[in-house]
Amino acid sequence: MADTEVMRLAEMPLHDPFVVADDGTRTYHLYTSNDPSVSGVEGVGTMVYRSRDLRDWTRPTVVFLAPDRTRAWAADGGWAPEVHAWGGRYYLFTTLHDESRPLPVPPPGRYGTPFPLPNHRRGTVTAVSDSLLGPFTLVDASRPTPPEHLMTLDGTLYADPSGQPWMVYAHEWLQTVDGTMEAIRLAPDLTRTVGDPVFLFKGSDASWLGEQIPAGVPHQLPPYITDGPQLHRTPEGALLMLWSTYEKDRAGDDGGLSGGYVQTYAVSRSGELRGPWEQRRPLVRDDSGHGMLFRTFEGRLMMILHRPFENARGKLYEMELRGDELRVLRQRTDLDGGG
Repeated sequence: MADTEVMRLAEMPLHDPFVVADDGTRTYHLYTSNDPSVSGVEGVGTMVYRSRDLRDWTRPTVVFLAPDRTRAWAADGGWAPEVHAWGGRYYLFTTLHDESRPLPVPPPGRYGTPFPLPNHRRGTVTAVSDSLLGPFTLVDASRPTPPEHLMTLDGTLYADPSGQPWMVYAHEWLQTVDGTMEAIRLAPDLTRTVGDPVFLFKGSDASWLGEQIPAGVPHQLPPYITDGPQLHRTPEGALLMLWSTYEKDRAGDDGGLSGGYVQTYAVSRSGELRGPWEQRRPLVRDDSGHGMLFRTFEGRLMMILHRPFENARGKLYEMELRGDELRVLRQRTDLDGGG
């Protein structure tokens, strides 16, 4: 790495972190939404920090910039970027949206709320590059990868045991009230979808959340939110899904969402993407979430997430798998550089 300036997690703006541990260069690549204050590049897109030891990071490089709204389906957001190696190339998934371009409000039913809420363009797009450092180019600027009439976000790649690629994504509560996790098959080159979305589970399946949907009008509604899926296969063959949500204030003061962002996970003991999915207790609370698992070059299982939700910074945790149970061993505060 030619960059000489060192940054630490405590000073790195970082939402929805995603780490690629590149064996070829023995370098960790940490992707997040572009922040011009540290990248020096204006625009909606993706930047990447790099490190050899998870402690000292380079100043970020911009690897993707969204086209302007005159040339793209949507051009705001740039949320939750992930980069996946596939077929000898690298594929970037990131969520774009455009509040100025409304979607038709669906009728009540599977994709409709019991009362109308504003809907607008939001979905995960796919871009491709020959390098982890980009530049990444959209495979189709005219639409998102999941069905464009749905409000979706945080798409992640999953390859099933047969090698079939899927995009797993969160379906927004703005359309469903009770947010869901869904999946859709991808073509072998990841450039298009095949078939219809498959329902996996809904936010309210996490019984520890408690009742959040009261009778009443929309402004009284604290929804069930689904956010940030990432899938991980255990050595025994179970399938884990990290995901995040908001829980009611545990002190019960006002039942609001403030400070309630949590990192949790679900387990498919069958090992099948379709489940059935069992919800487990949260891994980290304290306004923390959108985590993902990766292994260090020494083989340690790690989780990175952002905390707090506003003005977020990355936090690293050493993790342990016991069967299909995921546990936090310790927070790696020694890697934060925060003092």
